Amino acid sequence: MLILTCLLAFYLAWNLGANDVANSMGTSVGSKAVTLRQALIIAGVLEFTGAILFGQNVSQTLVTQIVSPEFFGQTPQIFLTGMLAVLVASGLWINLATAFGLPVSSSHAVVGAISGFGWAAVGFQAVDWPSIRTITLTWILTPVLGGAIAALFYTIIKRFILDQPHPLQQLDEWIPWLSTILFSIFGVIVLPSFSQPIQCFLSQRLGILLPSHTILLGIGAIASMTLTFVLWGQLRRAISPSPPFSLPELLLARFQLLSACFVAFAHGSNDVGNAIAPLAAIVATLQTGTVPIDSIQIPLWVLVLGGTGIVVGLAVWGKRVITTVGENIIALQPSGGMCAELATATTVLLASQAGLPVSTSHALVGGVVGVGLAQGWKTVELQAVRTIGLTWIATIPAAIGLGALTFRLLSSWLP
Repeated sequence: MLILTCLLAFYLAWNLGANDVANSMGTSVGSKAVTLRQALIIAGVLEFTGAILFGQNVSQTLVTQIVSPEFFGQTPQIFLTGMLAVLVASGLWINLATAFGLPVSSSHAVVGAISGFGWAAVGFQAVDWPSIRTITLTWILTPVLGGAIAALFYTIIKRFILDQPHPLQQLDEWIPWLSTILFSIFGVIVLPSFSQPIQCFLSQRLGILLPSHTILLGIGAIASMTLTFVLWGQLRRAISPSPPFSLPELLLARFQLLSACFVAFAHGSNDVGNAIAPLAAIVATLQTGTVPIDSIQIPLWVLVLGGTGIVVGLAVWGKRVITTVGENIIALQPSGGMCAELATATTVLLASQAGLPVSTSHALVGGVVGVGLAQGWKTVELQAVRTIGLTWIATIPAAIGLGALTFRLLSSWLP
């Protein structure tokens, strides 16, 4: 059974990578900041890294807070069958959406499938509705928050750089601030997890005792100054822009590449939980003979399997969804793409730290729409946004139905 479960988990992770590559690199490819091949390589490395380092929190939420595990304490075999059904139902739905190039929410699919299995196995009362309510609220707030942050970033850049009579001179003054903002957003959320190991290394090996906040400030300052001096050097050399970029947009494309890296890391940290949570639950149940109630320890090999599946799916089939997010909503320039990606990374990394399975699709599409609204609502392709929104709404009932149906079928087939 474990081998079958691993194959199904890999299949789900493969579909997540194939569909959600647009979340991390769609805007960068759409704005021509990177090529598709470069995007696949960068996203593959960072998705895998984010999955390994931060993928555990979301998995815990999915395993223990969607369906109440207490209902399966005396019947762990039903719980195992249900988690198998979740892998099959979620993978099939995301596979279908990817075939049509639609950026669906893997969080919707997995949470819906878990709810459907619990409802079919025990009844309405098995579903942890307060947790569902909290997660649903995050789904609603994610595109709103992503759009608001992206619109704010873009309005500032447009007002103080792009619309000025001498944008290069303005960009020269803003490069240090943009570098600081870029690394601050990432550093404040991610680096605290690494401060303790660095502090122990410095004190034990080098005899240097530094407070953790000093270490974090030092890392951020070095990164910001390095990026600032690199971009100042490029600006001084007066790079010849290549169409369709102006020189300010060409330099902002450097910032966008970094923001895309942050989104890839954020996506791996959050969405790998959708792929490996059912597998982790099955492994824990098989090892202990009991259903995990309060918490679950995710083995490293499970995280590696999920991260590998995402990377393989991203490389094999990922380009289908890129066009939808990167080109069909608005025509992006690097400045707009950077703002959308910064907003997405901020929203998703905060959710990962809180253990909430938010939708990276929601955050990024909200960010792209926010940039479009900042440019003027007529620049937004409302038909594309409407199609994406309807797919998001359809995912929840479709996943619940598929989860319940798959559970019924597996219950009759498996011993």
